[in-house]
Amino acid sequence: MMKKSTGFAWFVGLLLVLGVLAVVFRPAPPPLGPTPEALAEAREATGGAQTLQDILARQEGRPIDPAFRQSQIGDDTAAGMAAQLGTLGGESDSEIWRALRYGYDTVEVSAGGDVARVLMQDGGMSWYEFRQGPLATWGGWGLLGVIGLLALFFAFRGRVRVEEPKTGRTVTRFRAFERFSHWMLAGSFIVLGLSGLVVLFGRTLIAPVFGREVNAVLLTGAKFVHNNLAWPFMLALVFVFFLWVWHNIPNRTDITWFRMAGGIIGKEHPPAKKFNAGQKIIFWSVILLGASISMSGLSLLFPYELPLFAKTFAILNDTGLPQLLGIGVLPNELAPQEEMQLAQTWHAIVGFVLMAIIVAHIYIGSIGMEGAFDAMGSGQVDEAWAHQHHSLWLDEIRAKEGSTEPAAPVRPATAAE
Repeated sequence: MMKKSTGFAWFVGLLLVLGVLAVVFRPAPPPLGPTPEALAEAREATGGAQTLQDILARQEGRPIDPAFRQSQIGDDTAAGMAAQLGTLGGESDSEIWRALRYGYDTVEVSAGGDVARVLMQDGGMSWYEFRQGPLATWGGWGLLGVIGLLALFFAFRGRVRVEEPKTGRTVTRFRAFERFSHWMLAGSFIVLGLSGLVVLFGRTLIAPVFGREVNAVLLTGAKFVHNNLAWPFMLALVFVFFLWVWHNIPNRTDITWFRMAGGIIGKEHPPAKKFNAGQKIIFWSVILLGASISMSGLSLLFPYELPLFAKTFAILNDTGLPQLLGIGVLPNELAPQEEMQLAQTWHAIVGFVLMAIIVAHIYIGSIGMEGAFDAMGSGQVDEAWAHQHHSLWLDEIRAKEGSTEPAAPVRPATAAE
C-alpha cells in the first residue's frame, strides 16, 4: 500500500511540475490582427481617433498603446471653438470624459472632498489586468508547483521516521493555550486563503463549471468570511508572537542545523532547542508576512481612514532608495481608489507567498514527519522523538524536572530508511 501511494504521489508531482514548466516556458503566441503600425496608419483617416481594429484588438486581449487616445481631449480655446459647428464648442462629450479619465480635467464638488472629484480612474485597468494576468497565473501555478515539489520530495525521501523505539515516556511539547493560539491562527489563515482564492479565481474557474449564480453565492460568502475571520487571525498572530518570540531568536545551533540540512536530507539529526532553524524561518515568515497582510487588509477595510502607500512612498523617497534603484520618485499623492488597488495587489502577492510557505509547513507537520502532529495535537511527544529532533530542548526540560532518566540515544539513519 505504501509503494502504491508513493508511486501515485511521484506521478502527481511530476505532472504538476511539467505543467508549471509548460506554462513558464511556453512560446509567445503569434500576434493576431493588424500590427501596431497598421493601426496607427488607420487612425490617420479618423483624425487620430480609435478605429474598429482598436476595439477588436482590446477585445482579443492584445495590448494597445492608449497614447493616441490620451491626446484627443478637444480644443477649448477660442480658435478651437470657432472651428466647431456644434453647440459644445471645442469639446465633445467623449473628449470631456476622456480628459476626466486620463486626469487632464477635474470636477468641482460641493461635498465629499477629493474622493468625490474622481469620476474615472484609469489606473483601475492596469490593476485589473495585473490581477487577472500575472497575479492569477504566477500565484496559482506557484502554489501548484510547491505542492508538486513536495509530492516529488515525499516520493523520493519518504517520511522522516523516529529512528529509535519509543520510550513510552512523553514530554509536554506545547501547552493548551499554545495549541489554541496555533490552531486559531492556522484555521483562520486556511479559510482566509481559500476564500481569497475563490474571489480571485471564481470568474475563471467556478463560474464556467457551476454557473454564475453559484459563483455569485460563493463570492458573497467568501467576502463575508474573509472580512470577519481577519480579526481572529490578527489576534492569534499577536498571541503566537508573544508566546514564542524568545524561542525563535537565532543562535549558533542554527548554523549547525543548516549545515546538516536539518536531518531531512542527511543521515544525522542536528541538535536543536525548542524550535530549530527551519521552524524559526516559518515563525518569522508568519509574523512578518502575516503582519504585512494584516496591515494591507485593514487598509482595504478602512480605505479612507488608513491609507498606507502614499505615506510609505514619501518615506522611501526621503531615503533616496527608489532613485538609487532607478525607479524614480514614487508618487506620494494617491487617490483612495489608487490606495485600494495598491493595497489589494500587495495583499494578494504576500498572501500567495505565505500560502506557499504554509503548505510546506503543513507537509512537515503531517505526512512529512512521524510524530510531528502530536506536538500540536495532544501536546505530548515521546522522548525518543524529542531527543531526535530537539535534543537540547529535551535536556533543558529534564534538567528543570530534575529527572535522571537517560534519553534514548539517536543513531544515524541508514540508507534503507
